Amino acid sequence: MWTASALFSEVATKRLGASVVNVWRMILSMSMIAALLFAFTGSPLPPPASATTWTWLLLSGMVGYVFGDYCLFNAYHLIGSRFAQLFMTISPATAAIAGWLFMGQTISPLGIVGMTVTSLGIALSILGKADKDAADHQKRKRVELRLPLRGVLYGLGAGVGQGLGLVLSAKGLYHYDLSLQSLSLSSEQLDTYKMLLPFAATFMRGVAGLVGFTFVLALARKTQQFTASLRDGRGLSILSCAVVFGPFVGVSLSLMATRYTSVGVGMTLMSLSPILILAPAHWIFGQRIATQEIIGACVSVLGVSLFFIG
Repeated sequence: MWTASALFSEVATKRLGASVVNVWRMILSMSMIAALLFAFTGSPLPPPASATTWTWLLLSGMVGYVFGDYCLFNAYHLIGSRFAQLFMTISPATAAIAGWLFMGQTISPLGIVGMTVTSLGIALSILGKADKDAADHQKRKRVELRLPLRGVLYGLGAGVGQGLGLVLSAKGLYHYDLSLQSLSLSSEQLDTYKMLLPFAATFMRGVAGLVGFTFVLALARKTQQFTASLRDGRGLSILSCAVVFGPFVGVSLSLMATRYTSVGVGMTLMSLSPILILAPAHWIFGQRIATQEIIGACVSVLGVSLFFIG
């Protein structure tokens, strides 16, 4: 699902622009979640939550959506979805380091090995020797970036933003669960609310995302571009597919993966996008996939699996 979302998002971003896409993603995903909440609870709004819950989830939305997704969608535009998804493999390591710094969590030795392996996999994919046609022999031997530096920085920002957003979301979900326990609810209502908790939290994060991305859109003076997107039915259809596969259905399947398997197995399966995206990138976009890039993607995902085993 995340692979399909990345592919649709790349097409939509190159067609509509990153700022416009991010505002529409918030509007569409929040609308879908509101419909889901209404179907189960009779209200399109999330179940009541404490001020502490709102604070953590709004912070998560600002970091994960406004910073992380801003970087991610600009990375889609500059380096494409397959390289952007490769950088997302640093998210678990970022979350672990943040948890160690701010929450007193520990990182196992094998986890550190996993972080190192992931970094090596990314380096293997994005670094290479200079052009063979270079006149200077020393330049031909030099290792250099095979991607635009700006795109690489956006990719790194996307991975860091998602990782930090994950830690903040975990804090918010913890306090949200406590808030629900304090309400006078029947056991059936409580079970329903707990089932919908991740979706409600995503809606609350989306509030921060919508406000933040609207501000970015206005600051970049792209409001006319957003208005013009209303007339681009094909662009909005592609974007709707990205939202369905990503923030909506993707979230559901992610939750199922972590519920019916261990968290480590679930997260490793969800981190397969850099590998799964290679074939569609070649068949759909006609991109040339080098053997070095395939090995790099596999090594990065191996690092993620080692991290969770540890």
